[in-house]
Amino acid sequence: MVTSRVPSPIPNYQHIIIMNRLFFWWFLLLFTAAIAAEVSPITRIAFGSCANQSAPQPIWDAINKFDPQVFIWLGDNIYGDIRRPLKVIGKERNVGPWKNSPRFVPSTEEEMKLRYAKAKANPGYARLQRNAKVIGTWDDHDYGLNDAGKEFDRKVINQRLMLDFLDEPLDSPRRKQAGVYASYTYGPPNRKVKVIVLDTRYHRDPLRSDGSILGDTQWRWLEKELRASRSEITIIGSSVQVISNLSATTGPLFYMESWGRFPKERKRLFKLIADTKRNGVIFISGDVHFGEITRYDCSVGYPLYDVTSSGLVQSVEKVVPRPLRSIVRLLFWYTPSTMRVINDNCKFRSCTYGQQNFGAISIDWNANSVTIRLEIRDVNGLTVLGTNVSLTELQAQGANSLKDPTTKGKSQRYCTLEVELPGTTRYRLAVLVYFTIAVLAMALVGLIVGALLTITACVYKCKVD
Repeated sequence: MVTSRVPSPIPNYQHIIIMNRLFFWWFLLLFTAAIAAEVSPITRIAFGSCANQSAPQPIWDAINKFDPQVFIWLGDNIYGDIRRPLKVIGKERNVGPWKNSPRFVPSTEEEMKLRYAKAKANPGYARLQRNAKVIGTWDDHDYGLNDAGKEFDRKVINQRLMLDFLDEPLDSPRRKQAGVYASYTYGPPNRKVKVIVLDTRYHRDPLRSDGSILGDTQWRWLEKELRASRSEITIIGSSVQVISNLSATTGPLFYMESWGRFPKERKRLFKLIADTKRNGVIFISGDVHFGEITRYDCSVGYPLYDVTSSGLVQSVEKVVPRPLRSIVRLLFWYTPSTMRVINDNCKFRSCTYGQQNFGAISIDWNANSVTIRLEIRDVNGLTVLGTNVSLTELQAQGANSLKDPTTKGKSQRYCTLEVELPGTTRYRLAVLVYFTIAVLAMALVGLIVGALLTITACVYKCKVD
């Protein structure tokens, strides 16, 4: 006779203990994975500016292929103001020294919401949001008005809309302060990356005033951030260019916004970096509708780089007929620039890129000397501008260099500001353009006079006949 044994059931209290242990280990595993993800080193950062929400945006495919861990908006995240058609004559003239009405006017709050919603609904951008941490600041067109500063009366409302676009938590300090500036720190000890995004609109004094860009409160906050705990790399995002001051060489034809147009503020920024002994600082910027990498050696004791990415959609060459784009590139090459990094990694001879682009920073923490790759990439994700920087280069060389940040060493190549160029070099673009216009005008007058003389001769001959 065979007897079978049936396992006795586990008492209820033992079952509960087993389930609790399984739940505990499952929770611990998830928590450990989350912590590991949070402190894993940052190796890929993308950034950009000038994304017109009403135009096609194929650039997101290239950005997603780069697979950044962090994406940084640098302004003009939407084009929220309204640009009126050009009017040279008539009651409402908005172009030229004779203009009597503005070319740009603000949108309503509802219209701003619709434009943000359209930008956020883009499938490529939505995919980026799912896979990367998206942060950023604003510039004039998403601030609400072209070239506007602290005088703009809708900035409080538009700040809320911009932070909604970035999914900023409702209890975020950014929603309680005047301006959208913020800072973030990523990575484990000895591999930390700090990202500081500035607000160059909310407190900015009028252009040509040489007043303040950041305002007193933001300056105090920035000093506190730069004196805070050490990070190996500090990325400072500015909506307008920090290093380059092309307005000094494109004027009086046209001017662009930049820190160079507020020389006291830029000098204060460099001095603050030097005084706080903050090493590893890299600037990123936007606004100008072309890509460029610039460098300044004589400010903080080590080279300061500024990687300008503009625009994700809006670009200089986009508004020019294709046959004339080579002329735009020629003018870029001809315009004096003392800060631009010129190397073999440039697609065009001018080492600027006037088509759709995004900025990319790649960090190799495992190299013998940590290497930072700074790039501008095109709509296909290909590098069009690039340079490699060793982290050891971004360290102040001793106390003397910090005490006198303006000292120009013999080995320091990028030390002459654009405003220090001789007049014959500094204004050569304006001279070329005005000379060309004069020649064309004379040629046109000659053709008109020639035509009139020919017609007169024909009429006289007809009368004689």
